[in-house]
Amino acid sequence: MTMNDESAQITVHFNAELEEIAKRLSQEFASSVDAETVSEFVHSSYTTFAAKATVPTFLPLPTERFTRQRLQALAKADGNGAATPTVLFLCVHNAGRSQMALGFLQHHAAGQVIGWSGGSAPGASVNPGAVEAMAERGIDISGEYPKPWTAEIVRAADVVITMGCGDTCPYYPGKRYEDWVLEDPAGQGIEPIRVIRDEVEERVLALLSSLGVDAQKVPA
Repeated sequence: MTMNDESAQITVHFNAELEEIAKRLSQEFASSVDAETVSEFVHSSYTTFAAKATVPTFLPLPTERFTRQRLQALAKADGNGAATPTVLFLCVHNAGRSQMALGFLQHHAAGQVIGWSGGSAPGASVNPGAVEAMAERGIDISGEYPKPWTAEIVRAADVVITMGCGDTCPYYPGKRYEDWVLEDPAGQGIEPIRVIRDEVEERVLALLSSLGVDAQKVPA
């Protein structure tokens, strides 16, 4: 059961928890974002996930994580965030290619680069084949979840990597854009996904090198 017909009821049910999330994030971002904006972001993030949720009990966690990311992006876009280079990976479902790229970037960059990902039409969950293929390399992406991109996230990114989202991918002048032509792992077995995974890693390593980042190696 999705929540399309019951979103109002569920929202009321979780309203107290959403208020607690907003309170925590307002304290965390007190120096850069006002409380009203934080509350708006919490509720809009919640609505994003509620539209497709099948298990509403789990909604607060992705809501808080996604809102935090959006607030970090807003602060940076407004000149109040860290100067750390930020890379945004965009694909269609944010379930395979972009999630593997994010996993490799976070591992290899070891905190030297901020990584985000998003999709033009986010799926319900991360591709289990991608999770398995990444686990073979010692990288756990099972805790990730498909999410959309938002204006503040794109504005804050220094590098935007697109993967098959075509004209739906957002464009902001003055940013560095790269289009990675990669096969979509959706519906494929583990063997072809491994090939895609390895190509994604090669591209991530080249990207980090271009940013002047010494990559941490991952076991083969």
